[in-house]
Amino acid sequence: MQHNQLLQVLGSEAEDLLTHQCEKIPRSLVLPPSPEHVERVFALSDRSTQVQGNLRRLYEHGRLGGSGYLSVFPVDQGIEHTAAYSFYRNPGYFDPEMIVRMAIEGGTSGVASTLGVLGLVARRYAREIPFILKINHNELLTYPNKHDQIMFASVEQAAEMGCAGVGATIYFGSKESNRQIVEVARAFARAHELGLFTMLWCYPRNNAFAEGDQDVTNGIDISAQACHLGVTI
Repeated sequence: MQHNQLLQVLGSEAEDLLTHQCEKIPRSLVLPPSPEHVERVFALSDRSTQVQGNLRRLYEHGRLGGSGYLSVFPVDQGIEHTAAYSFYRNPGYFDPEMIVRMAIEGGTSGVASTLGVLGLVARRYAREIPFILKINHNELLTYPNKHDQIMFASVEQAAEMGCAGVGATIYFGSKESNRQIVEVARAFARAHELGLFTMLWCYPRNNAFAEGDQDVTNGIDISAQACHLGVTI
């Protein structure tokens, strides 16, 4: 995007956003991604050599391999999102194999999906690209919808199909978040015992965050606190 186009997109906030300099946190305290990211961040942690090996596999795979950056292809359509809405233009992607092939051909670091998707193609593709099994979901058939995530799969199933890691979501701030925190923390501890890395999606969810035309659900303070709670487990 050219500079003039960027100014148009940002509108009245352009000058503030483009000239802002953070004065609260010195650059020297920020740990940027690098080829040694796993060693610099996880080497002295309580993660086993097997967990760190799977992390290295993730960070070294795909087009961004060795850079310290990740590009994970997440697809949980059919549970978190309606499959028809997502795939009706390209019905071939109802086929789980097409999802994994897209991740491979796109050069992503790994593919994260459901037990149904990854389980059907595990024997063929689990060695070609790091699999991340998402073990919990929010099923959207219940009415009224609620901010909840329930376990759809086990960590043992992820290990048996050759996954490199497991992923989960917690809706921090929701009425059900306390139970989700306990469930995911226990599952992640078990994943580390089996040598799998863990990945957590941290979403603030509470109807009280929105009032009238003001919605602070994604406000920096709330989002940052959700992420901070997430990294503690």
